[in-house]
Amino acid sequence: MAGIRQERLAALLQKEIGSLLQREASIRFGGHFITVTTVRLTPDLSLARVYLSFMPIASVGKPEEGLALVEAEAFHIRKILAGKVGKHLRKMPELRFFLDDSLDRYEEIDGLLKGD
Repeated sequence: MAGIRQERLAALLQKEIGSLLQREASIRFGGHFITVTTVRLTPDLSLARVYLSFMPIASVGKPEEGLALVEAEAFHIRKILAGKVGKHLRKMPELRFFLDDSLDRYEEIDGLLKGD
């Protein structure tokens, strides 16, 4: 069970990473529309698992390509975040990015329940 501080910091990281990704999407991330769906911090606050959702845009490419672009810029993202949320943390957590496939799972289960 996550503690209150852990949840607050996860929400803060989610907000800041989301605004950073949206601001720099056209410059660094190939125009992908990226949403941060969840951030999960380890209890010792050393690792943040960031789950991303990509809006399907035909001209931009697949979500896996967008994830690769975000992973390539992980150091830059972490550096900017350290400047914004550094006063709340002693050490900036390592960032790991994952595709959020919960919407795909929802659609699959919904289709199975409807009998499609």
